[in-house]
Amino acid sequence: MDTTSALRALAALGHPLRLATFRTLVQGPRGGLAVGELRESLGIPGSSLTAHLHRLRAAGLVEDRREGRIVRVRARVEAMHALMDYLLENCCAGQTACPPPNPEDRGPACR
Repeated sequence: MDTTSALRALAALGHPLRLATFRTLVQGPRGGLAVGELRESLGIPGSSLTAHLHRLRAAGLVEDRREGRIVRVRARVEAMHALMDYLLENCCAGQTACPPPNPEDRGPACR
């Protein structure tokens, strides 16, 4: 993942409804949720959901597929893993695993 893609993903997740949408999709079935199910779950109008899904789709965080008259949306978990890898790639001086944070340490877990 490059910086531009990371910024796009972070900006897309930087809105409460888009973050809730992504989290709802991650918690849902692997095949995703129908747009109507997602809208009902979030309790927002369809037009608002469409706009938020557009931003998440443009950031590569969700994808959808048509099943007849139903559009099913799923989180692209692999994109979130790529974002996390990008954010943590230099953590702990390049070690593959960072130790858990020490409660007595007021600094970051990775040094």
